Amino acid sequence: MTAPIAPAPRSTRPSGGAPGAISDAARPGASETLATIAAVRRARRRRVSWVLAGCLALLLAVGAIALVLGAADVSADRVFLALIGLGDEGDRFVVMRLRVPRILAAIVCGVAFALAGAVFQAVLRNPLASPDILGISGGASLGAVWALLVLGLGGAAVSGIAFVAALAVAVAIWALAWRQGLHGIRFVLVGVGFAYVTGSLVAWLLTRAEVRQAQSALAWTVGSVADVRGDELGWLAAAVAVGCIVVAALARRLGVLALGDDHARGLGVAADRTRIVLLLVAVALVALATAAAGPIAFVALVAPAIARALTGGGAALAASAATGAALTLTADVIGQYALPGIVAPVGIVTGVIGAPYLLWLLATTERRRRA
Repeated sequence: MTAPIAPAPRSTRPSGGAPGAISDAARPGASETLATIAAVRRARRRRVSWVLAGCLALLLAVGAIALVLGAADVSADRVFLALIGLGDEGDRFVVMRLRVPRILAAIVCGVAFALAGAVFQAVLRNPLASPDILGISGGASLGAVWALLVLGLGGAAVSGIAFVAALAVAVAIWALAWRQGLHGIRFVLVGVGFAYVTGSLVAWLLTRAEVRQAQSALAWTVGSVADVRGDELGWLAAAVAVGCIVVAALARRLGVLALGDDHARGLGVAADRTRIVLLLVAVALVALATAAAGPIAFVALVAPAIARALTGGGAALAASAATGAALTLTADVIGQYALPGIVAPVGIVTGVIGAPYLLWLLATTERRRRA
């Protein structure tokens, strides 16, 4: 008598599927997990959309205020006529040649500094990794002050030397921080040292100069968008736009880098190469903005932090750029009109805003380390 033959086990592989594939029904909870991930992504996209919309509304409101206020009394209806090319010639000059370029310069510089700060903080995984703290903005200031006070140059030549000096400081920080790879903590520590060095050299150059020369160079130590207009503004906007496009193209790789170098390599991302390209683009953005407007303090540090808090974490690149534009334009308007009879450059206002945040960040970081 023969034993009964047991039926063959039923394959869980769907017909036509790859060997070893398991159907979604055979994976308990897989559909629920995917649905949860999709819901989280939709929620984050909604938050980013709300942040972008809020920053746009703030830009429009503050921009409208900046167009109406000023020493030249131009009413709202005359501002509108000047914007569409009608009205009095004097009104068109005030609005289109003075006020609109200043608004656009504040927006473009805010985008450049904030996006560069977001890239630095995401790549180095350190909330203190800001270009002004790392000495890159200080390098641009040093180059500009040296060109003005020592070489006696002016105009576009000063901006060009400031750009080259910022890149030189970034390369020097990179070379000293590189030890078989780029490590965030070492990069930040070396950058802080360069920030002190460049700041000391700028102060030394100012003390050696005559009073009038020192006054002309003082704007390069605080940051101002008052004189950014014409071709300089056009070239700055175009270059910043190119930088934004490059960062957007590498945004997915930036998210993979946050998982760590080993995971990034496992997912097919060249960690060191991607990090180098992203930091070079960020340095270029800082150098361009600083060469045009000087070192507008703390925008690169504060704007990404605000954006991450509003969007729920991550690199928050788009939200950081929008927040930086709104913060810089608002600070410039506050500096012009908050105190009657006193006009403060935008860098002074952002410094007043950013210094308390930096102290708070250092205090909370120390508490977390001890905990």
